[in-house]
Amino acid sequence: MELWHNPRCSKSRAAKTALDEAGVEYTERRYLDEPPTARELDEVLTRIGAEPWDVARLNEPVAKELGLKDLERDRARWIEVMVANPVLIQRPIVVADGSAVVARDAESVRKALDSQ
Repeated sequence: MELWHNPRCSKSRAAKTALDEAGVEYTERRYLDEPPTARELDEVLTRIGAEPWDVARLNEPVAKELGLKDLERDRARWIEVMVANPVLIQRPIVVADGSAVVARDAESVRKALDSQ
């Protein structure tokens, strides 16, 4: 299990706490410091069952600078932009064996734990 998170984000900290309290082993990935590769992000999106624009943080200043809301819905292009600007990736994401969830609430964290 891997937790993609930003320790400055309250939802990320809550997910980390929930994983710690559950006693599961996981790797903490501070994805702003260690961005995913395009392949990794594509795989995680597939596991989530989402497109990049579904998990993009469109209110980030860089999203506005890039005109992300108006960018053509081309999966490879969006992944490229998000890998180059990882702040655009919704957080936290819990990646488990064969699945992944955007774990912004307790129910999503439970879903990730149940998939183990």
